[in-house]
Amino acid sequence: MSESTNHAGNADAIANATSAKAGMYRWRVCAMLLAATTINYVDRQVLGVLAPFLQNEIGWNEIEYGYIVTAFQAAYAIGLLCAGAVIDRFGTRIGYAIAISVWSVAAMAHSLAGSVVGFALARFALGLGEAGNFPAAIKTVAEWFPRRERALAVGIFNAGSNIGAIMAPLLVPIIAATWGWRAAFLFTGALSAAWLAGWLLTYRPPEQQPKLSAAELAHIRSDPPEATVKIPWLQLLRHRQAWAFVAAKFITDPVWWLFLFWLGKFLASEYKLSLSTIGLPMIVVYLMADVGSVAGGWLAGRFIKLGWDVNRARKGAMLTCALCVAPIVLVTQVDNLWVAVALIGLAMAGHQGWSANVFTLPSDMFPRQAVASVVGIGGFAGAVGGMLMSMFTGAQLESTGSYARIFLIAGAAYLIALLVVHLLVPKLQPARLEAKATSA
Repeated sequence: MSESTNHAGNADAIANATSAKAGMYRWRVCAMLLAATTINYVDRQVLGVLAPFLQNEIGWNEIEYGYIVTAFQAAYAIGLLCAGAVIDRFGTRIGYAIAISVWSVAAMAHSLAGSVVGFALARFALGLGEAGNFPAAIKTVAEWFPRRERALAVGIFNAGSNIGAIMAPLLVPIIAATWGWRAAFLFTGALSAAWLAGWLLTYRPPEQQPKLSAAELAHIRSDPPEATVKIPWLQLLRHRQAWAFVAAKFITDPVWWLFLFWLGKFLASEYKLSLSTIGLPMIVVYLMADVGSVAGGWLAGRFIKLGWDVNRARKGAMLTCALCVAPIVLVTQVDNLWVAVALIGLAMAGHQGWSANVFTLPSDMFPRQAVASVVGIGGFAGAVGGMLMSMFTGAQLESTGSYARIFLIAGAAYLIALLVVHLLVPKLQPARLEAKATSA
């Protein structure tokens, strides 16, 4: 064994021992981020669960529902562009508080809506607030964790998106059936307000947190200063590697938005489900999506272990996931609810597996300092694509009453996106960026 290997092994051992002795307060902060992300997705999902029943009560048509969904997506896209600057300006404690205050009030404001305009305004405000969750949470992780622990911390809080997607169809029908649909919006908004109170009472930056031990603070600050490169968005967009990621998000994110906001309506209209019976099929679908998220990432790693290069492994996993989505074109032809649930669940699992691989493309092709910017651009593109899909879906359902063309587009989207990615970056070659490095 070489001397350098011995030094590396000793460094890892020292780091692990230091981590064990340092304390665990930073993981309490991570648990708060997990709770916030879970609430974020519960608030987002309430309308999707209640939509088929609110449509009868409020009287909106399919096009108008499309406008309501589009209002959220437009605000979310705008928020993704602005949230980072707000959080950087005010810090994570106040920046996160601003974001969750907006989405808490917006979530509860849905209970006051009685028209299409009222719901659209509430959804727009909700989208603005919810866009701040991930930028704030990721910045909090950067403040509270050394680099070697950040991937685990992000993975933990990001699990809240799946937990929230499952909790909404589990809780919302019960609340709505017992106390009415307005109570469902008030309840989930109150959850956000409760989290906000806990955040403001307990959260401080590490250097200002009296409950944090000196040893744990030293562990958190154990990384050397990191060189960063400030790269303008316009410079990133000169590279086809960025456009490959943007195209993948623009083409396939709309399918996830489709499921998020129209799944309940589709199941209720096609299989005559009531408020008391719609929850279980939706929970099964999102559980399958969870499995797909893990399996998609595992599959690419497995291909690499078999000796495939990163390009072949990544695209092989993406192709597998795209093929899992393709059978969704058949869902309008089946009469059995659980066969439909299986097809939809397979498609959503395929999407999540696809996303697990697509989100690695920026890190495959760009230096670490540019990854967040590329991801932000792609997220904006995905939200814009979702807006277009929502307007198309509403118009299609209003004119034909059929989901056939909608699911045909969904089934083909991933194969088309993979082709575009391959044409733009046939070998996933890194982008050549030139920028002035500064010390972080």
